Amino acid sequence: MNEIQKLLEQLKSYRWVNLTHEVHENIPIYHTFNPLKETIISTMEESRVDSREYTIGTSHGTHIDAPKHFAEGKRGMEEIGLKERVLPLYVIHLEDKVAETPGYAVTVEDIQAFEAEHGTIPEGSFVAFSSGWYKRFHDSDLFKNTDENDVEHTPGWSIPALEYLSRTRNVTAIGHETLNTDSGVEAAEAGFLDAELYWLAEDKYQVELMANLDQLPAVGGIIFVTMPHIQDAPGFPAEVFAIVPE
Repeated sequence: MNEIQKLLEQLKSYRWVNLTHEVHENIPIYHTFNPLKETIISTMEESRVDSREYTIGTSHGTHIDAPKHFAEGKRGMEEIGLKERVLPLYVIHLEDKVAETPGYAVTVEDIQAFEAEHGTIPEGSFVAFSSGWYKRFHDSDLFKNTDENDVEHTPGWSIPALEYLSRTRNVTAIGHETLNTDSGVEAAEAGFLDAELYWLAEDKYQVELMANLDQLPAVGGIIFVTMPHIQDAPGFPAEVFAIVPE
């Protein structure tokens, strides 16, 4: 057994956590998309082959957003290399704050408090915001949490927090459990997803609609972001998982 195979054996002794939602026609989706559509091409009974065709949006379920999704002239999915998608993982746990204020937006102070406890977030990391919101994924209405004024009370990142992660810490990517980077309240006030635009315009990618982040430690993990290679795509559903200490 060579050194790389020994390393794999060692990694398999740790805990592997899937951070990916299952995709089906009833999942919460952004309002500009249509639900997943399945077409049966052939069946085992008729032709001894099970073949299907799916019509799916680039933002269905757990997915990667490339910078070009919002920022013209920035990178597409095919330009995000393998080493940029396997990263040290840092998880900011703010489930309690979100439970009190569903429309909560991560602040610079939240990140600095995290660093005071766990150490400085290093350059080239993946930083995930654990809100507990993924537990609502089974119910679209509960997930979008819309009030009588059609404002979604959902958690997200503030622009100052993203600026801190990008310009001060130079992290590679972020992730969260909601449909958008922005909190629903701040998006409604701005009339646009300004935080999402900010992050992607930094030529950095993100993963949305993550699951099971509350099962991860704040530090000490590695994240793997896998994706299909579709030419010129601004994003696509992905399988994302983490390896963390027991």
